[in-house]
Amino acid sequence: MPLPATDVPASQRLALDCRTLLDHRVGKGVCGCCGALRPRYKRLVDNIFPEDPEDGLVKANMEKLTFYALSAPEKLDRIGAYLSERLSRDVARHRYGYVCIAMEALDQLLMACHCQSINLFVESFLKMVRKLLESDKPSLQILGTNSFVKFANIEEDTPSYHRSYDFFVSRFSEMCHSSYEDPDIRTKIRMAGIKGLQGVVRKTVNDELQANIWDPQHMDKIVPSLLFNLQSGERTESRSPSPLQASEKEKESPVELTERCFRELLGRAAYGNIKNAITPVLMHLDNHSLWEGKTFAVRCFKIIMYSIQSQHSHLVIQQLLGHLDANSKNSATVRAGIVEVLLEAAAIASSGSVGPTVLEVFNTLLRQLRLSVDYELTGSYDGNTNIGTKIIKAHEERQLQEAVIRTIGSFANTLPTYQRSEVMLFIMGKIPVPGVHLALPSTGSGPEGTRMIQIMLLKSLVQVTAGFQTTNMLTALPNSFLEPLLSFSLTEDPEARLLVLQILLSLIDRHDNRPKFSNISIISDISVLKLKVDKCSRQDNLFMKKHGQQLYRHIYLGCKEQSSGREHYETLFALLGLLSVELANEEVVVDLIRLTLALQDLALSTDEALPVYNRCAVHALAAAYLNLICQLTTVPAFCQHIHEVIEARQKESPFLLPEDVFIDNPKLLSSLEKVEGDVLFLQSKITEVLGGSGYNTERLATPYVPQYTDEDRLSKRKSIGETISLQVEVESRNSPEKEERTPTEEITFETLKNAIVDSVGMEEQERERRRLVVEKFQKAPFEEIAAHCGARATLLQSKLNQIFEITIRPPPSPSGTISSGYGQTQSRSVPIYEMKFPDLCVY
Repeated sequence: MPLPATDVPASQRLALDCRTLLDHRVGKGVCGCCGALRPRYKRLVDNIFPEDPEDGLVKANMEKLTFYALSAPEKLDRIGAYLSERLSRDVARHRYGYVCIAMEALDQLLMACHCQSINLFVESFLKMVRKLLESDKPSLQILGTNSFVKFANIEEDTPSYHRSYDFFVSRFSEMCHSSYEDPDIRTKIRMAGIKGLQGVVRKTVNDELQANIWDPQHMDKIVPSLLFNLQSGERTESRSPSPLQASEKEKESPVELTERCFRELLGRAAYGNIKNAITPVLMHLDNHSLWEGKTFAVRCFKIIMYSIQSQHSHLVIQQLLGHLDANSKNSATVRAGIVEVLLEAAAIASSGSVGPTVLEVFNTLLRQLRLSVDYELTGSYDGNTNIGTKIIKAHEERQLQEAVIRTIGSFANTLPTYQRSEVMLFIMGKIPVPGVHLALPSTGSGPEGTRMIQIMLLKSLVQVTAGFQTTNMLTALPNSFLEPLLSFSLTEDPEARLLVLQILLSLIDRHDNRPKFSNISIISDISVLKLKVDKCSRQDNLFMKKHGQQLYRHIYLGCKEQSSGREHYETLFALLGLLSVELANEEVVVDLIRLTLALQDLALSTDEALPVYNRCAVHALAAAYLNLICQLTTVPAFCQHIHEVIEARQKESPFLLPEDVFIDNPKLLSSLEKVEGDVLFLQSKITEVLGGSGYNTERLATPYVPQYTDEDRLSKRKSIGETISLQVEVESRNSPEKEERTPTEEITFETLKNAIVDSVGMEEQERERRRLVVEKFQKAPFEEIAAHCGARATLLQSKLNQIFEITIRPPPSPSGTISSGYGQTQSRSVPIYEMKFPDLCVY
């Protein structure tokens, strides 16, 4: 619009009118050539542009334009088209001041106008933003990005079905990877690209009718762009000052902006979109070899796990597990990096919803452990032996195995008690048990691979059971777990036996008493240990009645192993101590004392051919434990006897005490042939002193004899022979033949009197008879015992056949009987449908 004549000279006014005519000519008619006849919206748009672009937007005229747009919303599309035309011309003519004014006007119109017609106006706006983003000028790119971000924050009333953001995703992603020469400008361009991607996500993610930003074609551009900027700040982050000292410029760094954008993107992801968001992350880490460093990969997945909704955590775990399986034949460093990331992710997910993926995590980890063992032994991923590759890969595979075991333990520690028990049973089911089929077949590593996988899985169990707390030992150590576990305590591999003992210690120790038994020594006053002793509960008593004999037997056999070393005896002492503190009642104490005396007899025996060190170690173990248990029982006479023997050993045989045995270089004798007299603990003396305090003298006087076969499930007796004798006795008493021969006896007063008088003699006869039966089954030849049992079995079968013939008879047949070929009558079988039934039986 021309300025008034009072303000502008006539010559200058004529020039302005000519320029206006040339600048704003859009049509061929007369209306296009005369400013007074131009449409009002064009005149209002022209008036917002000052003569000098440095003066900025004419605010008064901008208010008039805004009011006009609000009053006539149907004109918005024309206003946008006209502004777009002017901006395109100004960009082409490099009149960037007017470009900035046009974008400012567009921003204000967008912020002010919220109506149904804004969709048509947005098309012109996006066309102008696209024009700026296509420019080579960084200032115009940043200007267009800022306008787009403002537009993205506007909530539209109606969605647009045809609007596409493909160009903006591609262009903003390209800006995120800017390599401009000037570092400051490069940083601004990258930050503009990050803000642009954030704007696209905000604009599209909450509207189902908009373009689906979660499609792989978009995620494959957005996620790598964000990770690129997140990674580029890793090197400078370590050199940055503390947050309190950082300037405002450093606070708004591309890394922090990228992290906020990444978190916002993941936080908006729904259940079905998690996979599309995580897959580009895995591919980016693969393509740029970022698993080896582990630091950046761990940071990425920490951001992911803390940003997504907690109920979706298991989806990320599943993708990591699948990626680990997909990289089974990749280098050990890559697999170790994925395992470390899985460790961090699983630990975070366990506080949310892990769901059914708990056992899947352990199954995948155990499978990778199996493969790693095979790779280490074969030196190749395809099973072909390559010595050169084996030397290079062996140490990396061992590092991977340690990482897997550590991951198993760390994840198990975050699980509740019931889930940890399930994991223990699951891992135990994967261990190749001696004498049972292998749960994890070897892929070419042979017996050595089987042994190594046993060790690895036992180490995993050590990690899982560390810190395990339970109130009921029966549920913590069921038969399905305890029996296969104890079977490994009898193997020839000393490492496997030691791991089994460590697992037992973790499960039995419920009051943190284990560290107090770490060293074997003679302690004059155990109060300095500050042991935590609780009363044995009913569940503990039931556990010891059910499994006590198993534990005693394996402790005895563990001391008997020639390959046992110092660590084994120290762990066995800790196991005895924990049993005394955690699970001991009066009966258990008696059994433990009998077991210790049996260990002393084992060390004295020359039939076992134990080395001198093992015999001295067993003597020292027995002395240290009896010194402990005598102080726990608080029986003065018992303590006095134990202390007398220990003092005698200190004077005469110090090599029988732990202080001289369990050291680095023990000084031992060449043979132990004269261990007798005062340096031995006497079972008769211990029985006498404990019997005076109310302990079971009969049980104390009976020497402990370990069971050398599998645990008997039918009885709690000391040996399998007694159980067989008991079965024979029950059979003989309850047999029908016996009942037929025994007449009915009339019970009178004289009968009862004789029974009371003769009860003592009868008990002695019964005890002697049972002793002979037990001795027969213990000492008789195998053929004789087998023949006896076979005869009894034949007799039982014949009696069962008689009973079946009496009780199970064929129903009477209306057709009568027929004669068999041997002259005997035999009932003929008649089908039911041919039988004749009375009328009352039919309904």
